[in-house]
Amino acid sequence: MKGIIHIFPILIFFIVYKNYNIFVASKCLMISSGLSCLLYVLIYNKIDKIHLLSFITILILGSLTIFFHNSQFIKLKVTIIYMFFSTVLLINQFFMKKLLIKNFLKKDITIPDIYWEKINLYWALFFLFCSILNVYISFNFSETFWVNFKVFGLTTLTLLSVLITAIYIGYIKYRKL
Repeated sequence: MKGIIHIFPILIFFIVYKNYNIFVASKCLMISSGLSCLLYVLIYNKIDKIHLLSFITILILGSLTIFFHNSQFIKLKVTIIYMFFSTVLLINQFFMKKLLIKNFLKKDITIPDIYWEKINLYWALFFLFCSILNVYISFNFSETFWVNFKVFGLTTLTLLSVLITAIYIGYIKYRKL
């Protein structure tokens, strides 16, 4: 259910963009993100920080997109969020000695910290790569190409990274047997 709530604004954005334009889609993204946060609170009696950060970023960049009638603002949302994720993962790993990826998965997966460090670093670099790739695509390709990349390309890359991580963890667990 959490996944559906999180995906809802992206699907609304994509559908509206295909039928209107990026400015109408940005307005709908802002509204659907707010509704998504509200729905999350109604169902779970709380809101996670990532969902709230995403909503605030969408609200700010969506407003700038509409006010200045410039789509580059909304295109930077992915870069800002992914750069934030990468930075937080790296700072926590190297300066605070915390492995955030481990904190998300430790109740389900038990592996030595040396492997969690590699997984944490992998995800930090993945988010950094995606943020840079998003900037490159948003400035060098058409708006339609960027929308398709944002919806399908980044989703595919993320699912592929989840699969790579799962295979790696499976390999570690198999090797220990």
